[in-house]
Amino acid sequence: MTTNPPPTQEVEDNSPLTIGELARRTGVTPATLRMWETRHGFPVPIRLESGHRRYDQGHVAAVDHVVRRRDAGVRLDVAIAEAMAAAEPSSPSVFAELRRKHPQLAAHRLRKSTLLALSWAIEDEFCARAERAHLFGGFQHARYFRAARERWTELSRVASSTMVFAEPARTAPQQEGPAPRLEMVGLAVDEPMRREWFVVCESRDLPVALTAWELPGQSEVPDRDRIFESLWTVEPGAVRDAARVCARVAQEHGVTAASPLLYELADEPAHGLADPASVTTLFNRVIAYVDRFGG
Repeated sequence: MTTNPPPTQEVEDNSPLTIGELARRTGVTPATLRMWETRHGFPVPIRLESGHRRYDQGHVAAVDHVVRRRDAGVRLDVAIAEAMAAAEPSSPSVFAELRRKHPQLAAHRLRKSTLLALSWAIEDEFCARAERAHLFGGFQHARYFRAARERWTELSRVASSTMVFAEPARTAPQQEGPAPRLEMVGLAVDEPMRREWFVVCESRDLPVALTAWELPGQSEVPDRDRIFESLWTVEPGAVRDAARVCARVAQEHGVTAASPLLYELADEPAHGLADPASVTTLFNRVIAYVDRFGG
């Protein structure tokens, strides 16, 4: 009596991989993988209690991506930044990301007039003084950015990079003099950032992030009286998370400067807070601006 063999079943092998197995699957030597991990923080292994590295199918895909992009002429650091950004859960909302990852941040309901005063204080006190800052601004509608364009043009001249998010302008804005380092990111009407207001100053010495989510059902409310659920922080880790969201969305919209920026933002910032004197000065400026402009 003969027994037919059981039908062949193709089963995806999801068992953890050693660094040698990852090397065989990707064609990248173990020494190179260790070097990438040391220099670039990639790939991030799964560590066993023994300290040995293990990897999964996601690591295989990420390393393959880096190899393909490097072979196509892309710089290694940029290719790695792309792979790390793709592997990280993407949030298209600054406000949602900070609420998810930093639930300790207190949210407050503020009128638009108060948010304007707070934004101007942050722009004048932090963004204009921070060294090598990366600036991000969310304006919802193009007409709101047109009113702030002169301020942000000046800020862009002293920043390392500046990205502005709003609905696409119907006509190209007219510029005078040298073109500033300012990238415009046009948002579709259904993108979460279109309902957000944010100012993010990512810098080592003066980090700050303000983000606010417009509450629905305010179509009949006067513009300056619209209410936003708002929060702000000077905690470096939270500010960097906000900056990463902005850079990822910019990358998804084809901004070429976003990929190397994501690599620069990949590491965690130094622990601590902004200089207390700077925060005190900002607080004093906020009070003055709210008293003058927020009524």
